[in-house]
Amino acid sequence: MVDRRQVMTFRVRAQQLDRAEGTLGDTAVLDIGVQDTGPDGGRWALAIRGVDVAAMSAEDLILLWTVRGAPHLYRRADVGKVAAAVEPFSDADAGKRIYDAAKPLKAAGIGILTALDEVAAHMRAIATEPTVKGDVSGRLAKVMPEPYLRFCRPCNSTHLYEMPFRLAAVRAGLELRIGTSPPVLQRIARFTKAATPGDRLDLIRAYLRLLGPATPKHVADYLDAPVKDVKARWPDEVVEVVVDGEARSLLAADERAFDAADGRATRLLGPYDLFLQAKDRATLVPDTAHAKELWPVLGRPGAVLADGELVGTWRPRKSGKTFKVAVQPWRTLSASARKDIIEQAERLAAYRSASLAGVEFPA
Repeated sequence: MVDRRQVMTFRVRAQQLDRAEGTLGDTAVLDIGVQDTGPDGGRWALAIRGVDVAAMSAEDLILLWTVRGAPHLYRRADVGKVAAAVEPFSDADAGKRIYDAAKPLKAAGIGILTALDEVAAHMRAIATEPTVKGDVSGRLAKVMPEPYLRFCRPCNSTHLYEMPFRLAAVRAGLELRIGTSPPVLQRIARFTKAATPGDRLDLIRAYLRLLGPATPKHVADYLDAPVKDVKARWPDEVVEVVVDGEARSLLAADERAFDAADGRATRLLGPYDLFLQAKDRATLVPDTAHAKELWPVLGRPGAVLADGELVGTWRPRKSGKTFKVAVQPWRTLSASARKDIIEQAERLAAYRSASLAGVEFPA
């Protein structure tokens, strides 16, 4: 049996949140993908893990729609194996991942994987040069049959269901041009999907390595995949531990690191940082009121990590080129903790090329 404190410090260390510097090559979270949502997204997640993002070349990273249809950053050199890693495990898995888009396809007798391949073929034919997402979508709507399409009330037009569009992009060999809004899709140079992802990029293993100990349901929820498919691919070389009365698995290779883990650091985690993506939210934040504050339906704040624990939320208050960071702590913070948080806010200001006007704590 292990306590949640040990789980938290293991994840801090496994995700390298306690290191001062590192490179893209040795940054572990890039094995599972770094979600790039919002101004404090993927690049900030790398920065707080010691990567000098200002020195990165635009060609070092690649942005793809992958897990849960969200944009994720990866090492460009890994793209072929990433494509293999994010491939649905089965037709049933593919159907679960595309949500409501599966129903009309099934009714028409069209297999979900076959449908994704069909969408991908048309997307690749359209995106012979960098093309804005809306243009790709508009042209797809003219060539795809009815089971693939839906009427969108906000747009007042008919276009492809969103999730098949996103999940077909990697199959089509298309990446998202970093820094574009609306997104621009372009062909990945010399793209070939690998036969297998290998152990390092295998998503189940990567989840266990970075967000373990975990259950098959945790991983399935993270991927939006059926638990049955995840269980069928569960690694053999795991050890069982009990966390809060629940049996979970840890990769055997990580057992010694887990026992010795003592990851402690103060960081301002972005709203979609991998540390916050773990599906055992009650382990991350046992207090239900605090959990609701951290994971609202809309408008997520960032999280304050201190000494291996999540101790509050933070939000930016930007005005022109200056901004403040408003911190809402869940407990009384020591003077040293406040000092560390202010240092991290200054780091965030430098990352944003802005002047920090101050850090606001409740009176």
